[in-house]
Amino acid sequence: MKLLICARKRFNGVQFRGRIQELQLPSAADTLPLPFFFSTQSTPNQQHEEGEEEEESSIINRAFWTKKIHTLCIRDRNVDEALRLLDKIRLRGYSPDSLNLTSIIHALCDANRFSEAHHRFLLSIASQCVPDQRTCNVLIARLLDSRTPHATLHVICSLIAVRPEFVPSLINYNRLMHHLCLLSQPTEAHGLFFDMRRRGHCPHAVSYTTLMDGYCKIGEEASAWKLFDEMLDSGLVPNSLTYSVLLKGVLCKRDVERGRELMRQLWQKMMDENDPSVNNAAFSNLVDSLCKEGFFQEVFRIAEDMPQGKSVSEEFAYGQIIDSLCRCGRNHGASRILYIMRKRGFVPSLVSYNNIIHGLSKEGGCMRAYQLLKEGVEFGFIMSEHTYKVLLEALCRDSDICKAREVMQLMLNREGVDRTRIYNIYLRAVCLVNNPTELLNVLVFMLQTQCQPDVITLNTVINGFCKMGRVEEALKVLDDMVMGKFCAPDSVTYTTIICGLLNLGRTEEALDVLQQVMPRKGFKPGVVTYNAVLRGLFKLQQANVAMEVFNRMVGDEIAADSVTYSLIIDGLFKSDQIDEAKRFWDDVIWPSRVHDNFVYAAILKGLCLSGKLNEACDFLYELVDCGISPNVVSYNILIDHACKLGLKKGAYTILREMRKNGLTPDAVTWRILHKLHGNAGK
Repeated sequence: MKLLICARKRFNGVQFRGRIQELQLPSAADTLPLPFFFSTQSTPNQQHEEGEEEEESSIINRAFWTKKIHTLCIRDRNVDEALRLLDKIRLRGYSPDSLNLTSIIHALCDANRFSEAHHRFLLSIASQCVPDQRTCNVLIARLLDSRTPHATLHVICSLIAVRPEFVPSLINYNRLMHHLCLLSQPTEAHGLFFDMRRRGHCPHAVSYTTLMDGYCKIGEEASAWKLFDEMLDSGLVPNSLTYSVLLKGVLCKRDVERGRELMRQLWQKMMDENDPSVNNAAFSNLVDSLCKEGFFQEVFRIAEDMPQGKSVSEEFAYGQIIDSLCRCGRNHGASRILYIMRKRGFVPSLVSYNNIIHGLSKEGGCMRAYQLLKEGVEFGFIMSEHTYKVLLEALCRDSDICKAREVMQLMLNREGVDRTRIYNIYLRAVCLVNNPTELLNVLVFMLQTQCQPDVITLNTVINGFCKMGRVEEALKVLDDMVMGKFCAPDSVTYTTIICGLLNLGRTEEALDVLQQVMPRKGFKPGVVTYNAVLRGLFKLQQANVAMEVFNRMVGDEIAADSVTYSLIIDGLFKSDQIDEAKRFWDDVIWPSRVHDNFVYAAILKGLCLSGKLNEACDFLYELVDCGISPNVVSYNILIDHACKLGLKKGAYTILREMRKNGLTPDAVTWRILHKLHGNAGK
């Protein structure tokens, strides 16, 4: 069998086998001449698109070109055009300077092209084009927005290598340390801390607190306390955020008594703190830590007693508690905080209230969410559309259509709302239950209230009828659309009808809609429609008819996608047409170059289920030899089948191949292997 012909395939007349090596970008150590550090590829057309103003300007008029580049980068936000302009004027003798570099770096960062910004800064350093110290610190601050500390640290090291007198600012040091701590690398951050001192900076409370937070995150509470003692010895006064960071480490160790004592110190420190932003950060950090470690009773005690006093406003405190509880999945607990607020005369923020209703709806508490919604109407609560969708779906799954209808009515009562969209969301939720009467009732109610259904409305109704097996009702709605009683149908309408007919096994009618009705109405079936037909036909075990439809698709010059090929491969294997599936791969899929991990998975799964594990392994390894990198799912399919056959050695051989090809086993891989050992022990 010719599963792959990679050794004999030619591309552009060149025969090859094996992986393609990626080109490596030059490092900062590769010194480049100054004119090339801004170089970018330009097409011949772009090189000849010169404005009259640029042609008339002298190349020695640096002010003009600097302003021109700055305008393109900052006002027009067209950094690519700025790079093309630099490339063009460089060929006429212009030498880019630090002002050009600054404009380019800022523009790249604004466009979230941080990797390119780092690279161009490194090239400018290697070309000896280095701005002054203040400008360098500004640019480093922009690069730090990427939250890639190692890349930014590489830039700083390159700067120092070229200009040993350069010293990063204290703020940049602190931010870099913080980013390293976020990556659970406080040891590297501590090295920066020593470097900061060596270069003349005096660390302040933020520096120590950042480093302490990093150690607490990885459970090294002792190192954090050593830094705290060092901070006191250096004459610095810890703020409330420092105490909250230490408290986080204590809570991680489940040291309750020490935590309570430290919490009392924290409340006192917050009373003495003058900066409200520091207190807010400390309170947020404390509540997050308590929720993360499961000390919910302590959180409720804080909500009842408010021990922080006036150091943190109560509205902020309640909002933070609700947010932390919701992020931990404690939405019922967050609703309890609402009652505490209402009892004390506080009105919860709309964001917090919406967050609770959304969370309750997703975790099975839709009745509680409905109750809160009704109560929220009293103080003007307006639910977001996304939460409205989630709540409706939860109520419909509980078969509570009456409450779902009330929720819809509440949304319709809002001013300036898109009424058709609100109805469409409700209809989509009703499709989750077997209630065709409600679909028709909503459609009639829309017409009675002068709300004209759009094509999305009618497609949703038709889809609901088809899912419920009521294709005749769906066809009636389609006839009304064709007759002009509603808006005209589109290709989605006909595709939905075809799916409904195929689900009931009415193949001839479905093919008639595809081949006769759609062209007659002016619609050319696309790849999505054909994929739906293929899926339905293979599900009905009509592989030969499906292949005829595919051939018609090719004849109509409709380009197949990877979904098409996955469906065909899967259907042929399930129809026990193994040789036909292999031939289809060799003659159709591989030459088309339209194949992805879904196609590979379909072939591997089909071969394994056909008892051809060795052929499946050969297929996967030949893919790798041809420079294709299948994902971990493909390997998991082979490992799973080997385990089911009790081939322990074979399973671990595939695992080694996976690692050799640069993939890391995921949780599914280890679960499969665990089952193998479990079965072996029985």
